[in-house]
Amino acid sequence: MLESARDASPSGDARGRLLANPGEPLFYSDWLRAVFMHYEVDVEHLQRAVPFELDLREGKAYVSAVAFTMRGLRPACGGRWTAWLLAPIATHGLLNVRTYVRHSGEAGIYFLAEWIPNRLSVLLGPRTFGLPYRFGQLDYEHVHEAGKLQGRVTAASSELSYAADIAINRDFKPCPAGSLSEFLLERYTAFTTCGSRGKFFRIWHEPWLQKCTEVRIWDDSLLAVHFPWFRDAKLTAANYAPGVDRVWMGRPHRVP
Repeated sequence: MLESARDASPSGDARGRLLANPGEPLFYSDWLRAVFMHYEVDVEHLQRAVPFELDLREGKAYVSAVAFTMRGLRPACGGRWTAWLLAPIATHGLLNVRTYVRHSGEAGIYFLAEWIPNRLSVLLGPRTFGLPYRFGQLDYEHVHEAGKLQGRVTAASSELSYAADIAINRDFKPCPAGSLSEFLLERYTAFTTCGSRGKFFRIWHEPWLQKCTEVRIWDDSLLAVHFPWFRDAKLTAANYAPGVDRVWMGRPHRVP
């Protein structure tokens, strides 16, 4: 019964989709200490900036800024003998700004921008997976064990800085089925663009164990400077997750 329930979850469905393609997964990595900050955004303004159909919830469009650390990116085959190839880009912080889309019946995310502190990744990501990487300086202190969550991402003269309190020893649980948290967190397909071509890649991991929290935004000029839709954005929800180990990452494919 438990296995059947897991298979029927978004995570279980994603695992089946990923493994349906030969040669998947391509990479493994760990995604750690993730703060999700969710904004409600004007549908019409956002759709102009997104080349895929927005996936709306009760008629509302959302954009999320997700601050986390990727650890140990490595090829799925070859063990430690191939892991050294990716060592220069294997571990670093990320801030991805994403919205929620649907294509050919498949729900996913679309990356509007991603700030990272690794210049080599900034060079490689757009050319391989169509990832909209930008260089920035990231400083995260996501220490839920001490009840402290705060971070600062700076690029040029703009930044995103935030803080939140979280109770020590809080229980982290999967998102309730049908909840807004599940809609926003449990996504396993990423749609991107590379030049004029659409791409997508799939991932899989165990469901996020998370808690809803309240985030205080000290400075959001990073979003205001880069995105015209941000003038209508309203922070409506936030989540924190300690992280997931051994994320499966699939190969990039062209959108049909």
